[in-house]
Amino acid sequence: MDINALFTDEGLRNFTATVRDQHVRDAQQYGQIADIVRRRLEQTPIEGDRWMAKRLRAWKVARQLKAMQKASTEAAAKAEALYATYVNEVLELPQRRAVAEAKRLERKQGRQAAVGAAVAGSLNRTVTALNTPQEQPGGTVPQARPAEFVTPESPFEQWPMAAGGERPTSTINDYFAKGEQG
Repeated sequence: MDINALFTDEGLRNFTATVRDQHVRDAQQYGQIADIVRRRLEQTPIEGDRWMAKRLRAWKVARQLKAMQKASTEAAAKAEALYATYVNEVLELPQRRAVAEAKRLERKQGRQAAVGAAVAGSLNRTVTALNTPQEQPGGTVPQARPAEFVTPESPFEQWPMAAGGERPTSTINDYFAKGEQG
């Protein structure tokens, strides 16, 4: 067998087909032999056998041949799996990589276009915001509510706070006039 021919599609296909066919034939032969051996041993008594000893002995011997049949069937399946794996992992790999690279480049270009559009939109909003005149003069803080002025009737007017003076502690009478019933 030429080892270099094994690394071509046709060479590996021929090798795996030959191996597969050989294992399939072997599995068939093992199955036929197992049936013949089992039936012959079931009909051949050995001195001192009990009533089920023949069948049990025949089953034990035929079981080994059935295991060989199963192993050959699995080997035939593995030969086909060898060819399929070789085609998938070696022969078709360059084509799959080329397709994946093309998809990757397409996604990258799509992302770049999306980022470019987002940057352009952001710049447009910034330019629009900077060129729009504002109602408030710069440096002032907008008021959340209008300023409140203390009226002369307010109890806070009684204690001047200007020169760091302290307000005396308040009692309830400071807030409610005496004698009011509510």
